[in-house]
Amino acid sequence: MIHKDAQLQENALLLEKLERAATRDGFGKGVVEAAKSNERVVLLCADLAESTRSHWFKEAFPERYIEIGVAEQNLATVASGLAQYGKIPFITSYAAFSPGRNNEQIRTTVSLSNLPVKICGMHAGVSVGPDGATHQQLEDIALMRVQPNMTVIYPADVEEARKATVAAAGYEHPVYLRFARSNTPKFTTVNTPFEIGKSYELWRSEKPEVALIASGPLAHKALLAAQALSGSINTVVLNMHTIKPLDERAVLSLAKECTAVVTVEEHQIAGGVGSAVAEFLVQNYPVPMEFVGMHDAFGQSGEPEELVEHYGMGVSGIVEAVERAHERAH
Repeated sequence: MIHKDAQLQENALLLEKLERAATRDGFGKGVVEAAKSNERVVLLCADLAESTRSHWFKEAFPERYIEIGVAEQNLATVASGLAQYGKIPFITSYAAFSPGRNNEQIRTTVSLSNLPVKICGMHAGVSVGPDGATHQQLEDIALMRVQPNMTVIYPADVEEARKATVAAAGYEHPVYLRFARSNTPKFTTVNTPFEIGKSYELWRSEKPEVALIASGPLAHKALLAAQALSGSINTVVLNMHTIKPLDERAVLSLAKECTAVVTVEEHQIAGGVGSAVAEFLVQNYPVPMEFVGMHDAFGQSGEPEELVEHYGMGVSGIVEAVERAHERAH
């Protein structure tokens, strides 16, 4: 499903007028919403209730909230036991710890049994900022998408994060949801479509030459890059919020329409969104590609925007990647 919304495109570019909020806030609102309509929903936390926004659920449903403590391996295994008895557990911690620390338990007790546990990795990417490299999880998409039965979702803004959380609650399989700490532009609306596994277009120039496929909050920077390129290189921007299963139909359609593809993600380019797109295209319709993301490096302490720019994931870095891809295609 490719959705074109001219108003959404216009709103997304009015940066100075946009509300800003963290995608983790969307999770906090979404999990409470899901619990109101489904009594099977429970939430488990690893001693980070406020940071993960789990405290909103705790206040609303104290009898369905379980504080595991600093024991991320137990976080996964207890959730798998609850799922075996019919619950829909959401487990929350920093992505550096879940799935970073408990990957083996997720693999063995959740994915292998195909249980509806929702792993919610918070504070992902370099935009965690001053917490530094140890907390800037940049490998989690790779860890999760390689596991059989696992769905991987990376929302673009706070509203999409709320929708993704609600949708995940109704999905009877393991799901990894990736959320950010820093406040980023809210550029989608209540009416913007969201369906697991179905991407949608955020921007389309006439006769696009390069397709930008973006995931997470950097999708907004991809939009700004597309605007900056107007008049020189025509582009289309696709919000690939679900990384697994990949919306193969949309990717193939854009690869055939355009001459090149650029992927954008706040994650290692190895094993992430770019890898997923490249793996599919190399087997079906190879085109020149460029990858915006972390290039085999750890992060460092700094301000979120400063780090995004430093590692080439800002608007200028995306523009340069599009120019390189366009040049290679011609």
